[in-house]
Amino acid sequence: MFELVTSEASYYKSLNLLVSHFMENERLKKILHPSEAHILFSNVLDVMAVSERFLLELEHRMEENIVLSDVCDIVYRYAADHFSVYITYVSNQTYQERTYKQLLQEKAAFRELVAQLELDPKCKGLPFSSFLILPFQRITRLKLLVQNILKRVEERSERECTALDAHKELEMVVKACNEGVRKMSRTEQMISIQKKMEFKIKSVPIISHSRWLLKQGELQQMSGPKTSRTLRTKKLFREIYLFLFNDLLVICRQIPGDKYQVFDSAPRGLLRVEELEDQGQTLANVFILRLLENADDREATYMLKASSQSEMKRWMTSLAPNRRTKFVSFTSRLLDCPQVQCVHPYVAQQPDELTLELADILNILDKTEDGWIFGERLHDQERGWFPSSMTEEILNPKIRSQNLKECFRVHKMDDPQRSQNKDRRKLGSRNRQ
Repeated sequence: MFELVTSEASYYKSLNLLVSHFMENERLKKILHPSEAHILFSNVLDVMAVSERFLLELEHRMEENIVLSDVCDIVYRYAADHFSVYITYVSNQTYQERTYKQLLQEKAAFRELVAQLELDPKCKGLPFSSFLILPFQRITRLKLLVQNILKRVEERSERECTALDAHKELEMVVKACNEGVRKMSRTEQMISIQKKMEFKIKSVPIISHSRWLLKQGELQQMSGPKTSRTLRTKKLFREIYLFLFNDLLVICRQIPGDKYQVFDSAPRGLLRVEELEDQGQTLANVFILRLLENADDREATYMLKASSQSEMKRWMTSLAPNRRTKFVSFTSRLLDCPQVQCVHPYVAQQPDELTLELADILNILDKTEDGWIFGERLHDQERGWFPSSMTEEILNPKIRSQNLKECFRVHKMDDPQRSQNKDRRKLGSRNRQ
């Protein structure tokens, strides 16, 4: 609880520096067009104002008693009623990053002034960009701090109730932030993909507010009958390119000019995959993809070869996510499941991968012999692939059990009494406004 207060004070000081040292710099104001400044700094003044009020309440609680009674009730109220300013700021992140890169490349005066401002001792060697991402880092950190408080409070106590409420509200804010970022980047991505597609079949409208890209990439399509003569020829496989969206599969061939000629498609719900039994090196990493109803309203079968075992499994998991995984799914929460802990941070390179932070605990749902794991992170139930080299397996069953117990506690359902208390607190906070 003390760390939550002191880290908020440090964060507020850094936000203040972002505003006073960068945003309000007169020379920078002259260089930036008002629209560029708006994209770059977004609603940071609103974020700072909320942080200031939040910090004052936390410090007032500390003044009451140096041995803190609770801070999660304050966190809960602010997460429920004021932290929506974070969603606005973080949702702008895609445009913010792009505008910042463009300004560095295209405006020499901006680049030189920022470099000069970064040299000021007040910045402590940190770049301008590290100040811009502070709000996103803070809202995520708050959730983890409340999680750690929750692990240490007595079960069935009032403190546990407020910590659970605060954690739930923060989780909703963080999810809304992530969703805001995704929506912005997805829209741009869909427009870019649509422009590159040429339809050999009846055109399919790609851009939709409810559609996003799950995976894309090249595979080898097996052509010709499976005869010994065909296996000896070099034209057994030919390249095809797949765009897999959350509700649609589009099958293309790459053509000159960075374009894709679409020759088949199917709703994602009508896809079935099947692993091919090992048939030697030529047919290694080959799987069968069935379209129960394709663009011509008929069933179609494709025999596809991936570049590695992990790539094959990743495609199969993405194409037909309801296939049974090797280990029991964490969501069933019934049996002991293999677990790993992140020991090296990892940034996702593909839409089906998972970004890992140090100390993240994950249940293993599937893994490949060439070093990839499909896992589910305990604290937020996000799933994805990541290299096994970034993690260490947790071999002690007692530690695995403790990890699950802590996770259940964080995510346990509201009991009726807690729901009533929560409603009373929410009503009280609204009446005070």
